[in-house]
Amino acid sequence: MPVPLSLDDHPHAAAVLGSALRPGGSPSHAYLFGGPAGTGKRATARAFAAELLAENARDPESARARTRSGAHPDLTWVVPSGAHEMLRRDVDDAVVSAATRTPFESERRVFVLERAETMNDEAANRLLKTLEEPAEYVVLLLLSDRPNQILPTIASRCQYVRFDPLGAETIASALEADGVEPSVAKGCARLALGDGERARMLAGPEGSALRSLAESLARAPLAGRVGQQRPWDALLAVAGARGRAVEAKLDEALTAELETLARSERRKRQTEYAERSRRASRRARTETLDVALGLAGLWYRDLACLAAGVPELVHHADRSVELGADAAGRTVFVLRDAVDLVEETRARLAFNVSEDLACEALAYRLERLLEPASAGT
Repeated sequence: MPVPLSLDDHPHAAAVLGSALRPGGSPSHAYLFGGPAGTGKRATARAFAAELLAENARDPESARARTRSGAHPDLTWVVPSGAHEMLRRDVDDAVVSAATRTPFESERRVFVLERAETMNDEAANRLLKTLEEPAEYVVLLLLSDRPNQILPTIASRCQYVRFDPLGAETIASALEADGVEPSVAKGCARLALGDGERARMLAGPEGSALRSLAESLARAPLAGRVGQQRPWDALLAVAGARGRAVEAKLDEALTAELETLARSERRKRQTEYAERSRRASRRARTETLDVALGLAGLWYRDLACLAAGVPELVHHADRSVELGADAAGRTVFVLRDAVDLVEETRARLAFNVSEDLACEALAYRLERLLEPASAGT
């Protein structure tokens, strides 16, 4: 039976998963779904799990429906609870311990781990034994946007399922079908670098505002106006608002859960939620800043493309006028150095640096690099 999901853009995934579900096929005990975000890994994992749990079920359609809704007792879905990593406690009870217990109603137990590349060493070591000696009924699906960052000891014990980046034309067509203006759809599709989810976000109101802030951060150093404009202030405010919104959602969940708990259990749960809320807020802020910095880096990359005479490689396809003005008199080498500075700051965000100081320092370093004396030769 083929996976009940369109995988036309991912022939490798279709071949591997389709083979496992054909009559007489034998699913592997572990799969690593690797590829950019927005390429369908999560939806495919849920569809694949639905077929695995429906096999020989008394009511296959009910099993599929409950898997799709996340209500099947033999499906466990794990997301990292750390600000930037999956912690040991994320896999201990939910995966490692649970994998030793037989299924509730299906012939299998399916465990899905999102953002598997964020597993810290403790979590990876705990999961490793389950991967090495899994029970015959266990199937693990590891999802990763950056499969090359997964520990080799983990990756080598999984069957790899490749999800190729979506083409910009494919993404743009999908955006246009949703009513996005063609030039904007083209720009967002190219900026997303194969990530369908990010393209959709960039094309919406939140993404449009974030693009404007990222462009301000990139263009202020070019104009020598960093001190006057302080473009990082508005960006940090948006990132902070995003973090607070995530906290508010968790607070709502905590309030609802406390109503069902005995008084003696409430303090412990409040402490757990406080830690979880802090990490989730940090993660949301950092992710927002990372997207904006990525867009700023692509602005300098686009300027380098124009300086090198290859405008067809530009990502900000709907900003040709602005790019043309900024590229005048600039050299490829200096602009490449600007890209490197941005990427260096993006990498530092994962180490709990001061976001305010990191962004401010970046802006002034870019201004020194891009000052007119550096632009001519």
